[in-house]
Amino acid sequence: MSKDSAAQFNEYASLYDDVTGLLSKDIVVPSVLRTIGEVEGLSIFDFGCGTGVYCRFLKERGAGRVVGYDLAEGMVNFARRRAEKDALNITFISQLGPDLSGQFDLVLAVYVMPYATSENELQAMCADMVGLLRPGGRLVTLPIHPSYDPRPSYYEPYGFRLIAENLETPHTNGGRVKLQFCKNGEQGAVFAWYWSAASLERALGQAGLQSLTWRNLAAPAYATLDKAPKELHAYLQKPHSIIIQGVRAG
Repeated sequence: MSKDSAAQFNEYASLYDDVTGLLSKDIVVPSVLRTIGEVEGLSIFDFGCGTGVYCRFLKERGAGRVVGYDLAEGMVNFARRRAEKDALNITFISQLGPDLSGQFDLVLAVYVMPYATSENELQAMCADMVGLLRPGGRLVTLPIHPSYDPRPSYYEPYGFRLIAENLETPHTNGGRVKLQFCKNGEQGAVFAWYWSAASLERALGQAGLQSLTWRNLAAPAYATLDKAPKELHAYLQKPHSIIIQGVRAG
């Protein structure tokens, strides 16, 4: 992610947490935590940590060393203040250093890959993420779903719109997509980039990740879709994101 891309988030730290509240609480966070599993004693790096939500969850669940990284200083400052308020020992940084290479059991990257603006940038981002892992360490990441619903109004009930730059060909590889916040009168927007499943797998594989698996977002608290609240059904049928995980080659 370039600094220009990351800078979009500087003024939206608290708004981002608020807008993503419903999905985070019932779908995204539970799905991510279920995928990660037990974290007791693990060293974890949150790549693109944003407001530090996952850093706090993972530290509270017994993770050992937790480092949150984000290029957006506004996000990092918000995350650091929140962790201090909760008396959680989490390190937040805005620059990567060579001393971090190969140090982590798990790298988490939620909604980071969509902010690579070119295939070269996507490849460099994947190399950075995978390079942080020890051999056998695991990456869990969430890109834009390759089959997200392109109708701008589809995700409005969940506080945002996804608006492809070219509405006639919304699933164009490398195409720009506007993420527009629209909850409770709050307004704001950032730009992301759509990458196909093939491009995502190629970039991760070239970075040294193997045993790639894809996992749909779900509502883990509910046994089946029909048991989930009706307001979540449309999202679960066409989620805007998906989980990819893999292991660094040893």
